[in-house]
Amino acid sequence: MAVTLSIPTALRQYAANNASISLEANTVGNLLHGLIELHPDLGQHLFDEQGKLRSFVNVYVGDEDIRYLDGVDTLLKDGELVSIIPAIAGGRG
Repeated sequence: MAVTLSIPTALRQYAANNASISLEANTVGNLLHGLIELHPDLGQHLFDEQGKLRSFVNVYVGDEDIRYLDGVDTLLKDGELVSIIPAIAGGRG
């Protein structure tokens, strides 16, 4: 089953400047690991040293944050859109 993964502008330089990639995957974890197989430099930006998704990396399946679903074990359907959305910090102090 093919799933489309949307890559944020800040990470595109590590993914051959692709805005999105279609991959075969049945879970979010499989999708992200498939992405890293294609673009290894993305790994350090998405996962920590223990292999866990970094806390500032938000992943959405459609409009749903995977933190409120089954995390990286969230099942995917054919044609689904998954988005990586890095947290943004800043503003006035």
